[in-house]
Amino acid sequence: MKSPSAPKSKYRRVILKLGGESLRGKREHGISPETCDAIAKELKEVRALGVQLAIVIGGGNIFRGAAGTKRGLDHVTGDYMGMLATIINALALQDALEKNGVPTRVQSAIEMRAVAEPFIRRRAMRHLEKGRVVIFAAGTGSPYFSTDTTAALRASEIGAEVLLKATKVDGVYTADPKKDRKAKRYERLTYMDALKGRLQVMDSTAFSFCMENKIPIIVFNLFKHGNIARVLRGEKIGTLVS
Repeated sequence: MKSPSAPKSKYRRVILKLGGESLRGKREHGISPETCDAIAKELKEVRALGVQLAIVIGGGNIFRGAAGTKRGLDHVTGDYMGMLATIINALALQDALEKNGVPTRVQSAIEMRAVAEPFIRRRAMRHLEKGRVVIFAAGTGSPYFSTDTTAALRASEIGAEVLLKATKVDGVYTADPKKDRKAKRYERLTYMDALKGRLQVMDSTAFSFCMENKIPIIVFNLFKHGNIARVLRGEKIGTLVS
């Protein structure tokens, strides 16, 4: 008897946006190796769906440029420090993925050849075609741009079909659900709704970039096991912005 075919992804190539805080686990700051390993195991399951996976990672668990600016640090200097924090996170996630048998490449928008490849669009796409996970680090390489905007930019550059925004909550709400019990979750939003409502799940530049390039965004809860695979299979998880 022929075994049923394995479930496949609805999407061929995707960008997953991870906040730096997702690697922190229960710590106040820094990186939890156990949390990195858990995320890596889930990403390994995702690859079995046949998807080409690229990741953009933040650095907020180590250093956030905006926070430094509020404390008197020069804005540009703070942003560059934040970019370097994303390199540390990218290397930690790469280590966890490769320990789980997932070939991974880190590409940095700021050249540091001893630890990462420079970002080269065609090389990144070739890695994806060969089944490697690619982690984009150091943001856009320029200050004043968030890693959300980086995710929107890289998604456009590599031809990703969707941007997956992994968060601590299960979608976009009318208000902060941790502070307002009456907050309601949106199942679907237009880009303009998100921009007009000043919804804080992503910055306005990232929303505008996705709208201009027709890249749908799915906002979902990273910490519910199996959610990434559910999103990729086309299940109605989180909030769709399109």
